[in-house]
Amino acid sequence: MTRVLQLEQQIANLSPEELTIFRQWFAEFDAERWDRQIEADAHAGKLDALAQKALRDHAVGKSTRL
Repeated sequence: MTRVLQLEQQIANLSPEELTIFRQWFAEFDAERWDRQIEADAHAGKLDALAQKALRDHAVGKSTRL
């Protein structure tokens, strides 16, 4: 059995209270990982083309105020 399958079974057996705690923990964990990935991609220049396109679109009036 894989580790993921073991985790799935363990999570399925959590009480409602434990599941609430797990969900909160995982949401925070996942958000932190996502933030680190975006930051690493930005530092590596992987987002440069998207940023340049957004700036070009803005310059020709293809953006709206939030």
